[in-house]
Amino acid sequence: MHEFYESPLCGRYADEEMKRLFSDQRKFSTWRRLWLILAESEKELGIGITEAQLDEMRAHLDDIDFEAAAAHERAVRHDVMAHVLTFGDCCPAARPIIHLGATSCYVGDNTDILNLREGLRLIRRLLLNAIQALGDFAERHADLPTLAYTHFQAAQPTTVGKRACLWLNDLTMDLEQIDFQLKNLKLLGCKGATGTGASFLNLFDGDAGKVELLEKKIAEKLHFDACQPVSGQTYTRKVDFAVLQALCGIAQSASKFATDVRLLCHLKEVNEPFESGQIGSSAMAYKRNPMRCERICSLSRYVICDVQNAAVTAATQWLERTLDDSANRRLAIPEAFLATDAILNLVINVARGMTVYPAVCQRHLQEELPFMATENILMYCVQHKGGDRQSLHERIRQHSMAAAEQVKRYGRENDLLDRIRQDSAFGLAEEELNRLLDPAAFTGMAQRQCGQYLKQTIEPILAANRDALGAEARIDV
Repeated sequence: MHEFYESPLCGRYADEEMKRLFSDQRKFSTWRRLWLILAESEKELGIGITEAQLDEMRAHLDDIDFEAAAAHERAVRHDVMAHVLTFGDCCPAARPIIHLGATSCYVGDNTDILNLREGLRLIRRLLLNAIQALGDFAERHADLPTLAYTHFQAAQPTTVGKRACLWLNDLTMDLEQIDFQLKNLKLLGCKGATGTGASFLNLFDGDAGKVELLEKKIAEKLHFDACQPVSGQTYTRKVDFAVLQALCGIAQSASKFATDVRLLCHLKEVNEPFESGQIGSSAMAYKRNPMRCERICSLSRYVICDVQNAAVTAATQWLERTLDDSANRRLAIPEAFLATDAILNLVINVARGMTVYPAVCQRHLQEELPFMATENILMYCVQHKGGDRQSLHERIRQHSMAAAEQVKRYGRENDLLDRIRQDSAFGLAEEELNRLLDPAAFTGMAQRQCGQYLKQTIEPILAANRDALGAEARIDV
């Protein structure tokens, strides 16, 4: 296996369940189930198909002879016909009625829709676990003050938990998109070579009602509410774009989260999980790089770009069918799911194991709070010390400029508070000044917003999806 290229998504990143979903075994056994469902439904509507033929098909849904199928495909240059012939080889009695009335997209496109549905369900489960992990993180740190940043420049403080709610909010929007796609997915059905159902109309001697009922039966057997109301030979490729767009949304959210964590790792306020024997750098033994978050960003970039494949494919389909979508979709759709699967496993792993360093958060706050506290100091001294607002404002301005000069030019500590403390014009006691500098006094509604968001938004989501929680997020490499 090491002699040939293997997708890193299979070899390094995605988990077993998602890889199995897009395997050849799953694909071609699903084709056989679709042929069986078609034959069963045709029999129920009066076509001369025997139960013995159906039993023969049922007995060979999974025992696919891949070597025989490859040999047939080399001969006929058609993958669906190669598998019709392979299925017929092990079902000689059923051979005459396999694929009866159908075109290739009956098995190809309906299998794709089934895979999209199951893939979205797997992604949804991981997404819910990511939401739970970040929700737990936000709850633990709901009241921990930390310096906030705009433009990556120091800004008014927030709390670590409130910041995590920003990440959570993005993921809940992604969950809404996943649920929308799952609710609105429809089978292609059995519409024939150009979407007119002509072959099935002939099969049922012109009985349009039976053609419509056939499609309804197939949808019901596969647990779909409906098939596409109209189509060419294929379902519209805008379906693929809509689904991949939902995955793209997850990639955007995950990349934003991971980028923030990478910045916070640089500030030494947090660390992503790091095993005892893990090596950060082959050269610099002391390094502890945020490689998991870097991987999230890397894979997310791939998914964000990959959605363009679906967009261009949908835009360039000709009339009722062309085949220029096929090779592209074989790559773009499975790999979008595999990459998103890997991304969410990493997000869960990081969120569950992320370490916060309150002392560093406190230090960064103390470096900036003196400047942020000046307005509070000014107002307090005017209200409670009888100070002159304009005079005190000017003194604060002068002290601030002098303190900033010491920090920027000489790398010294911010001594603004010492300057104010020693200035008799303010008349502040140590206790008063410390009270004015309590970080919690600068975080506004952050703790309350965090608590309300977790209670009103996250808890109901998790309560409604308890069965989906508890996913293991194993990172192999």
